Amino acid sequence: MLLIYTQKVTPRIIYVFKHICTHVLGIPIKFTSKIEEFIAHDGAKLSYGRQALGNEFFIQKVDLLMEQGFSELEIKVQPWDDTIGFFPLPEASDLPFDIFAASFYLLSRYEEYLPHVKDEDGRFPAAESLAYQESFLQKPVVDIWALKFRDILLDRFPNLEFSDRKYKVGTIIESNHTYIFKNKGFLRSFIGLWFDLFKLNLGKVGDRLQVWIRVKNDPLDIFEDLIDLIKEHKIYMLFMFQLSDFSIHDRNISHNRIPHRAVIKSVADYAKVGLLMGYYAMEEVKSLRKEKLRLEEIIHSPIEHAMNSQYNLRLPDQYNNLSELEINNDHSMGYPDNPGFRAGTCTPYLFYDINMEITTPLRVHPYAFHSNVVEKLTKTKLREDIARMLLEVKEVRGTFRAVFSNHDFSDYADNKLHYSLLKQIHEID
Repeated sequence: MLLIYTQKVTPRIIYVFKHICTHVLGIPIKFTSKIEEFIAHDGAKLSYGRQALGNEFFIQKVDLLMEQGFSELEIKVQPWDDTIGFFPLPEASDLPFDIFAASFYLLSRYEEYLPHVKDEDGRFPAAESLAYQESFLQKPVVDIWALKFRDILLDRFPNLEFSDRKYKVGTIIESNHTYIFKNKGFLRSFIGLWFDLFKLNLGKVGDRLQVWIRVKNDPLDIFEDLIDLIKEHKIYMLFMFQLSDFSIHDRNISHNRIPHRAVIKSVADYAKVGLLMGYYAMEEVKSLRKEKLRLEEIIHSPIEHAMNSQYNLRLPDQYNNLSELEINNDHSMGYPDNPGFRAGTCTPYLFYDINMEITTPLRVHPYAFHSNVVEKLTKTKLREDIARMLLEVKEVRGTFRAVFSNHDFSDYADNKLHYSLLKQIHEID
C-alpha cells in the first residue's frame, strides 16, 4: 500500500491519483492529511506538497489540483528522456514534472472547457489541442508517465506491490444506416431511385432494384460477415445502432421495421450492442431516454454503451445526460479526423466533471483510430500510423480501440482496404 500525504485532499487529487496508481498501476493507495500518521508509516509513502517532510518519495505540487473551475494556463512542453512532460518541477522533487496535474489536464479535457474555435460541425478540432500542437497526439502519454513513475517509485520502495495489466484491442462498428435500400418506404425509395437516375448512377439503380426484388442483399447489411470474423478469430467488437426518429439530421429506417430489429437481435447474440445517439439525443435527455428504451426493448437487456454519432461533445453536459440515464460507458472520446489519443491515454477512465468538481460514474473508452481518416491519408501512411500506435499501446499494456462503420465494409467503399486495416489492428492473418 502507498500512503499519500497532502495538506488538503481535494477531489481532483483523489481522482487522478486513484486513476494512475490504482487503475493503471494496480497499486493500493491511502490518503492522509495528518503529518503524524504519515511520519509514523514505515511502508511506501509519497508526499504531494510544497516541500518534503522526510525521506519519503516527494513530488512538489503545482496549483492545478488544488484549484476549482478552470482558467487559462501557460503550458510549456519539454523533453523527458524518450518522452515529454509539462508542469516542470525543481530538482528537489523526485519527478521532474507534475505528472498528476498534467494527467488531470488531459483526462478531464480541461482545454475543451476553455474558449476555442470549433470546426464546421461544432466540434473541438484536434488542431486546437495541446497534444496536436506539441506533436504528441499519437502517444498515450498518461500511460507512459504512469509506467515511468512506477519504475522510479520501485527504485525507492522495491517491495511495493503492483499488478501488470494485459494489452487489449477492440473495434467499434457504428451503424447510422442499417440499410441503404431495404425497408426505406415507398416515397423515400422512389425519390432515391430518381435521384440515382438523374445522376446516371446506374450501378446503384441496378443494386436498388435487385434488393427490392430480393435477389441481392442490401449492400450495407454486412453484419454476418463481421460476426463470422468474431466467431473465427475470437475478437472483440462493439456494434452501435442508431434508433432515432426520422429527421433532416437522422435518416435511418424506423426502429419498428422488423428486418431492422432482427439485425440488431442477431448481432446481440454474438457481440455487445450499444446506442449510437441521434442528433437530438445528443442535445436532450428526453430524446436520449426514448432511444435507450427502444434499444433495450429490442435486445431485452440494459444499455451499457453509447456513442455520439457526430463527435461534437459538449462537456460536461452530454456525459452527465448519459450518467443520469445510467449509461455508464461512452465511446466518443477521440478525433474522427486525426489518429491519436484525444485524452492522452489508452486506458478507460472515469470522467471528471470540472463544473461540479466530482468524479462521475461514466467510464470513457477512448479510441485512437477512426475510419474517417482513410480518405485523407495514403495507404502507406495509414498502416504506418496504426502500426506505430499499436506498438505504443502494447508497450504500456493499454487498450487500443478503432472505429469503423458498416458502410466501410460495403461495395460502396474501399472494403478491401478497410478489411485489411481491421485485420492489421486485430493481427489477423
